[in-house]
Amino acid sequence: MRLTILGGGGFRVPLVYRALLADRAEGRVTDVVLHDVEADRLRAIARVLADQAEAVPDAPSLTVTTDLDEALRGADFVFSALRVGGLAGRAADERIALAEGVVGQETVGAGGIAYGLRTVPVAMDIARRVAAVAPDAWVINFTNPAGLVTEAMARVLGERVIGICDSPVGLGRRVARVLGVDPADAWVDYAGLNHLGWLQGLRVGGHDLLPRLMADTELLGSFEEGRLFGAEWLRSLGAVPNEYLHYYYFGRETVRAYRDAVRTRGAYLRDQQAGFYEEAARPGVKALDAWLRTLADREATYMAANRTAVGDSEGRADEDLEPGGYEQVALALMRAIARNQRATLILNVRNGSTLPVLDADAVVEVPCHVNADGAHPVAVSPLPYHAVGLVAAVKAVEREVLAAAESGSRETAVKAFALHPLVDSVAVARRLLDAYTAEHRELAYLSR
Repeated sequence: MRLTILGGGGFRVPLVYRALLADRAEGRVTDVVLHDVEADRLRAIARVLADQAEAVPDAPSLTVTTDLDEALRGADFVFSALRVGGLAGRAADERIALAEGVVGQETVGAGGIAYGLRTVPVAMDIARRVAAVAPDAWVINFTNPAGLVTEAMARVLGERVIGICDSPVGLGRRVARVLGVDPADAWVDYAGLNHLGWLQGLRVGGHDLLPRLMADTELLGSFEEGRLFGAEWLRSLGAVPNEYLHYYYFGRETVRAYRDAVRTRGAYLRDQQAGFYEEAARPGVKALDAWLRTLADREATYMAANRTAVGDSEGRADEDLEPGGYEQVALALMRAIARNQRATLILNVRNGSTLPVLDADAVVEVPCHVNADGAHPVAVSPLPYHAVGLVAAVKAVEREVLAAAESGSRETAVKAFALHPLVDSVAVARRLLDAYTAEHRELAYLSR
């Protein structure tokens, strides 16, 4: 089976290859193609993958290319993991938003809109090339903002594009763990949009164990989301939010923490990864060792500013420092489709009738049954009104981003910023767009 990874020079690609090396089942991936527009990054990641494969018999073969059509030709699956504008673009998104006193995270608020506006046109072009060159391939989208980009690509590829994220997986795993349950035995009742969802139940044998968690203050304070949001707030919600909802529930505190930080997350990763790619290119350097050191630091500092904003000084638990989220979801999804082995996964797919507040084509993040025919959303508990309001508002913003990307309309792009719950002013929206278009050449198309 042939797997193509777009954005193949990306830092997290070795996580995917490590998972592929561990898969010895019949029908496994035998050929991996890495595509990227930056040849130097491709070479560095290829060195890491070669180190990973050293002691593994029959490791998947590896091809690298900067030619998109060559990469897609013959693919059974395509992983899309792009970062349009690179980490320098992410750092700029955060800086510009913070200058206006609003959240600039890469998938949330102003930063997410800026990232979406420059990513959607590229993702649409790729979807059209997949349709032309590899029409039978399944696309698994990692590219952020994952729900928005998946919805854009679905306009070309329909049900053959599925978005994934590791946040719901990690949340379900942590809640199951504190309740003493094997995550594999639990049904996670989770719904919303990407980076905007709520865990409303965790069922084992038909019994919901979440009320027991809500009644135990010590348990609530024993995992990341409990410390991040606080036991009192979680009990008020009667649910455990995705960690990214911290930007909504504690927006002012988070903006203050990011402004006080030495560097934003994007600037930190930009500098950190620049050091890794430089080191990995040096003759005689063990590229895998350099990557592992960088990965450990990356995981330890994840959402550090948010934890600072609420006074959480404990840091991340040891079991949460070991990555194993999004690549495992991707491989489980790929296996279920390729081998027609039914699996249940939380994915980004077309809504159908799952969340009545949204139309059928809206991409949502919900549990799905997966088989050879793709991913099929299943029934979830109704969202409470406060969640419905946020989901509807953010989906409206995503639709404006898609409309702006299609039309090139500055007015529509301003509307996307202005309608977002974390941007509180039309005047701020206009200044944000002016600053982002001045910074990013990829937004030059917004000229009408």
